[in-house]
Formats: sequence, C-alpha cells, structure tokens
Amino acid sequence: MTSPHHSDIEPIAPQPSLGRRALLSQLGSLCALATLSQRCFAAPDDDDTTGEPAASRLTYEGPQTQRWKFGLSFNTPVTCTNVFATFVVPMEWPEQKLTPINQTIDNGITGWEVKELVGGAKQVLVQMASVPAGSTNEISFEFDIERTRILPPEQIDDLVIPKRLSRDEKIYIGNSPHIDASNGRIRKVSRELGEREAENDWDRVEQIYDFVRKEVEYVEGPIRNASDALKDGKGDCEDLTSLFVAICRNLRIPARMVWIPDHCYPEFYLEDSQGNGTWFPCQAAGTRMFGRMDEYRPILQKGDRFKVPESRTPVRYVAEYLKADRKGKKNPRPTWIREMIDV
Repeated sequence: MTSPHHSDIEPIAPQPSLGRRALLSQLGSLCALATLSQRCFAAPDDDDTTGEPAASRLTYEGPQTQRWKFGLSFNTPVTCTNVFATFVVPMEWPEQKLTPINQTIDNGITGWEVKELVGGAKQVLVQMASVPAGSTNEISFEFDIERTRILPPEQIDDLVIPKRLSRDEKIYIGNSPHIDASNGRIRKVSRELGEREAENDWDRVEQIYDFVRKEVEYVEGPIRNASDALKDGKGDCEDLTSLFVAICRNLRIPARMVWIPDHCYPEFYLEDSQGNGTWFPCQAAGTRMFGRMDEYRPILQKGDRFKVPESRTPVRYVAEYLKADRKGKKNPRPTWIREMIDV
C-alpha cells in the first residue's frame, strides 16, 4: 500500500479575491490563536461513541510511546490571499493515548480550529488571510502518542452480530467510497459465506477474514473498488481491507477501516449477551492477526465515509487540502508535516 498521506491541492490560479468575511462565513468561526488547549485536543468523554465501550472485551498491554509532529509549512514565492488548508491530527482511542507537547503557530496564521468529524477523525482547519511573497508560515502540533498492543478476548462464544444497530453503528453498514458492498459479485459471495455452518458469530467473521486472505493475493497497486479486488483476485492492503469490510456489512456486521502511516486494517463490531459492543481489529494484509493487533504506529483515522468542508461528497480518507488565491504565475510550496521525532 502506498502511504495514506494523500493530499488534495486545488489548482491555485489568479481569481477574484474572496473577502475575509465571506471566507469566515463559509468555514464557520475559527477559534482564536491560543495555547494548545485541552478543549481542542482533550481525550474523548466517557460516553464518546468514537471510543470503546466501558465493557470492552479486549485487553491492552505493552504500551510504547512515540513523539510525532503534524502540520503544514506554507512557503510561497508569490503573494497568496484567502489561504484555506486542512490536515488531520490523531485522536484518542482505547489503544491510543495522546499528550500534547508543543505547538508552532506563526503570525501569518490568522485563524485555526480543530474539528472532530463524525466517524473517527480530527481535522485542523487553517486560515491565512494574506501571505506575502517569499515568506513561510507554519502551523504544527507535537504529541507523545502511547500505543498499546491489543490482545483477543478470552471468551468468544457469547459474542453476536447486533440485532439492532444504533445511529452510530449504522454509519458502518452499506456503501462507502471504494467499498461497494452492494455490488452483485460481493453480495453473492456474502450470501454464500452467510450460509456456511459456523460455530458462532465470531467464527462466521473469521470465515470472512480467511476467505479474503485466501482469495485475494497481495499486490501493490492504485486504489480500486472492493469488487475489483474480488474479481481480479489481487489487491493491496486497502483493497483487502475494503473487501473484508464490504462482506461484513452485507451480513449486517458493522465494520470500518483503520488508517495508520503506510498501512490500514479493518475492525468489526460484535456484542455480548448484555448488548455491550466491542470493535475488534484484524489485519487483512500481512501477518495473520484476527481479533488482535500487534501495532505501534499511531492511529490517524478510523472510518471510511467522512464529510469534510472541502468536498461535496463523502470521502474515504481525510486528506490534506489546500486552496488559495495566487497573485502571480508561480505556485506556493506547501509541505505537509507528518513525522516521528527522536527524543
């Protein structure tokens, strides 16, 4: 898989200037420049639905801490106005804890806001009203990220596919960009897998997992639909993950993608007899890991259907984005920052 460090940069050409008032009206008010606030980067509340329920069946052990820096350095040889940029910073999960360490907010940054997106991502929205030619402005944040290994549940017999889905769980049923769960070939395979004998619902999900790993050979390539990986019998970690998620969703099993640097993997959702649900990880491509995850790279996002201000349609992955009015022929040189720092 190529790194999920995608970026969307709109063509930056001379055009009528969008006034600051109009831009702020489009984007919503941006929070004032301040110290790295607990409000913007706090841990989720106890009842936050993006996190794991209190009755999680998973065990977390062996924590490791890495320091990471995320942000944007905007250098331009020409004057730019009405600069609008977005990038993602990590958020907390049961297996991931964040400690804000440092921030850089240059004077040219006229506004910024951290927005939590439905599904499992935090997006930083940045405004620069006017950037003089030959200048560089940076906005960046450093975190200590503690990530733990996830061990599988000791008891699986009582875990079942949810009979009723909450509003939050319904996000992870149906189609998403490149997860074409309604495709005829995927629906046919899903029916066949659903009719197989299984000891319990955990075993049923594991049969889906084994099917995907057996039928689709790992081959690097461009992003495609899940149905293409099934039809061709080959794909990269995004394709295998998408196919696993698509088949699960056809069987009414909530499933979603998890994004980490240079990789992704799926999670599926089951409940115990009391209706307490847990998201269980597995690795579709690579070393076999079902119901567990031996991974220390930071979680960037969880989910595969996000609504972002820069796109009219849902996106699979919240990419970096930049738009500006350019006063000249040369293009600005944005550098997206996502790097691990030695400490």
